[in-house]
Amino acid sequence: MILIADCGSTKIDWCAVNNGEVLKQIFTPGINAVLLTGEEIKARLAAELMPALGEFLAGRSDAIDAVYFYGAGCISPEVCANVAEAIRANIPAGKVEVHTDLLAAARALCGHAPGIACIMGTGSNSCYYDGAQIASNVSPLGFILGDEGSGAVLGKLLVGDVLKNQLPARICEKFLSQYNLDRLAIIRRVYKEPAPNRFLASLAPFLLENIGEPAIHRLVLESFRAFFVRNVCQYPEHRSVKVNFIGSIAHHFRKVLSDAASQTGCTVGEILQSPMPGLIRFHS
Repeated sequence: MILIADCGSTKIDWCAVNNGEVLKQIFTPGINAVLLTGEEIKARLAAELMPALGEFLAGRSDAIDAVYFYGAGCISPEVCANVAEAIRANIPAGKVEVHTDLLAAARALCGHAPGIACIMGTGSNSCYYDGAQIASNVSPLGFILGDEGSGAVLGKLLVGDVLKNQLPARICEKFLSQYNLDRLAIIRRVYKEPAPNRFLASLAPFLLENIGEPAIHRLVLESFRAFFVRNVCQYPEHRSVKVNFIGSIAHHFRKVLSDAASQTGCTVGEILQSPMPGLIRFHS
């Protein structure tokens, strides 16, 4: 039996798996491993994961052979070591591996074959995966300097166009009314309050609801084109392998995403809303 964890800042999806069969799924609050010490992560796992996992394991004769943990903040050997130590302190397992969420995307989407793997949710990221490891990565740079095509950037473009009257007046009025926002409220949420990227990404559903509007469609298409041009097309292999995606934005806007790919000479492959099904397949 193995335990796979898909960790984000909002939640962690834990799946106990045996030969491809999910035996138990547990959701706990998310963590950003970069911002926590090893002791803090250890305490969080003890309080939030172990009550449910301990109850599940108590009724079984088999044990957890390996833990595969993938997290957005697991970007350095030090952070990975802290997370691994915290896991071992709570879970008796023969093997513990900690990796970044980008490797989770690559393994879930490509398995053991080469390809370009992308994340397109609140943020965006990409890599060329050679079938075994991430061979190259164009830095996403975050939603201020990069993250093209992400929910945060789509939201940023939307509110910028609304406040600068770049969209038809009826769309601007509809947006402000639907979200009960005005210029000052938006500026406060973006510049004064925590997690502006999440606030901006929360506005993306408005774009999906109104994707039939030419101005909205153009906004989304151009942001996706920018993602391909500024990220994917920098990989020399982008014309010879498929470009695969994980994330809610890619999932919900798949038609526009495919159009942007065609316009930049790329071919979209698999699109998954979550990496977990692909990770289960990979590790099984």
